[in-house]
Amino acid sequence: MKRTLFKPASWFAKRDEISVLRLYGAIGAPRGIGGRTLSHPPLEKAIEAAFASKRVKAVALAINSPGGAPGQSSLIARHIRRLADEKDIPVIAFCEDVAASGGYLLACAADEIFVNEYSITGSIGVISASFGAQDAIARIGIERRVHTAGEHKVLMDPFTEQTAEDVARLKALQRDIHDRFIDWVQTSRGARLAEDVALFEGDVWVGQRAVDVGLADGVGEMRPVLHEQFGKDVTFREHGGRKGGLVARLLDRRVSGGGIGADIGAGAADAAGEAIEARLAWARYGL
Repeated sequence: MKRTLFKPASWFAKRDEISVLRLYGAIGAPRGIGGRTLSHPPLEKAIEAAFASKRVKAVALAINSPGGAPGQSSLIARHIRRLADEKDIPVIAFCEDVAASGGYLLACAADEIFVNEYSITGSIGVISASFGAQDAIARIGIERRVHTAGEHKVLMDPFTEQTAEDVARLKALQRDIHDRFIDWVQTSRGARLAEDVALFEGDVWVGQRAVDVGLADGVGEMRPVLHEQFGKDVTFREHGGRKGGLVARLLDRRVSGGGIGADIGAGAADAAGEAIEARLAWARYGL
């Protein structure tokens, strides 16, 4: 006797979805297929896909970033916010180890922000770090030669003496960027921000303290929070940017026509440079 396998209709029902965008790493300019920094071009399709399905009830941002390039931070955040408004889909950010500086700028694309009890959040400021090597190259007999068309073409050259004028110009640029950053946070967080705390001086807050000053809305982890808000039956679908490391970067250069011998050297140098830059960014937060 042939047995008929009965499958409840609920097994085939299309359930509501939560799209998950993982925004991990230091933020910087795109560097080919294998670039390790978090940047907008590799994320464009993933951001679009996260909002595309009619079953999407919310987009969750899993953020673990010490910040980086303000332009790339803004491009990613504004793309997310634009689609959220167009499609009327809520965005909820979940900060992991660090959502600082540009990482917190990304979090402010969300309607709600949750932190882990150990999350480091904030760092609403602008930093520029360099070095002065003019004395070192003088001691070994190297002469620095720079010729420009435009009086202000060179700024803070590490191989020439720092001047008060250069510092003033740099500070003016930083103030402009800082003002835009503050405006973005205030627009996003509104009346939730504490009025009696200096929130925009580059300080950071841990866990519940970020909630207390209005930088976040609660302490919680992604799945428990979203199950509570959207039900136990909701499914999670992850969307990510292009991935890859040194090998992918070498292939990217090979396709573009460069010689493989030069590619290996350049690729290794790029990877080492990215690793150092990222490590320095994380180190600011004791990680």
